[in-house]
Amino acid sequence: MKAAELVESRMADWRRLEQGCLRLEHPGRQRLSTQQRVEFAALYRAACADLALADAHQLPAGTVRYLHQLVGRAHNQLYRSRKFEFRQWYEEMFQRVPQRLFHDGYLRLAAAVFWGGFLLALFLSSKWTPVPEFAEAVLTRDGIIGLEEMYSEPLWESGDATGAEGLMWGFYIFNNTSIGLRCFAMGLIFGICGLFATVFNSIYLGAAFGYMTTVPQGENFFQFVTAHGPFELTAIVLSAAAGMRLGFSLVDTGGLSRFDSLARAAKLSLPTMMAAVVMFFLAAVIEGFLSPSPAPYEAKAIVAMLSTLMLLTYLVVLGYSDAPPTEEDTLLDW
Repeated sequence: MKAAELVESRMADWRRLEQGCLRLEHPGRQRLSTQQRVEFAALYRAACADLALADAHQLPAGTVRYLHQLVGRAHNQLYRSRKFEFRQWYEEMFQRVPQRLFHDGYLRLAAAVFWGGFLLALFLSSKWTPVPEFAEAVLTRDGIIGLEEMYSEPLWESGDATGAEGLMWGFYIFNNTSIGLRCFAMGLIFGICGLFATVFNSIYLGAAFGYMTTVPQGENFFQFVTAHGPFELTAIVLSAAAGMRLGFSLVDTGGLSRFDSLARAAKLSLPTMMAAVVMFFLAAVIEGFLSPSPAPYEAKAIVAMLSTLMLLTYLVVLGYSDAPPTEEDTLLDW
């Protein structure tokens, strides 16, 4: 093939690659879709082959120089470092992530199962219940005794939290994260175990909350759990939802292989786990510093109400939309 014929036959692809570079180099660039990324990479590889051919056949110097510049530009875009861009991360965390959570069917399932079981167990174990033995059946007699002993006196008077707020903060981060990871990991077993773990945790926690309304130690219990409860319980629900999505992706693959279905579910579950990690962290901060403090209960109740308002604003107000963002519209891809 003559040099002029080679240049003419390949010029269209070079122009398309150049247009892709211009789009990615623009300050207000838009991220490429999956198909566009595949096409860009293919054009880059073809241009590399054309450059090698141009050097070997000693094509005109202008053509070789153009290809060198084009390949260099495309390489810089294909393998560029991901710098932090505040505007993009702000849009991701406060627009796209809430919208994904709002439309997450697994999150709705986990929330319905958890809060339904929690409220039912709380009612059946409380002082208003017609089934007084329910709490003992769920918590066991030893568990009830341990619960009463733990809250027999305020933590700030028992000395358990005095001067150790930083240590307790680290402990609560570890403890809360381990609870979330267990709920998440159980969901991996085809989703069913995730449902079981969610039901178990909801009933157990609901029974504990309900039982403590019937004993004198209840005042100390609610002094401790009220402030950090909204963030911690919501994070457990989010972790369970993320795990169930992964587990059920192995059952309903949507025509994909199980590996591809799991990989797709993992990508879709990441925003849920991101939100869960943030909420576990916030719960640990409150649980380590405010919950065991001698601050009045009214202050802790206000923190709980503000936390609940923040959660509703993030998940409902910011998340409300006609449809969730597309899978390609994420900072996980370029």
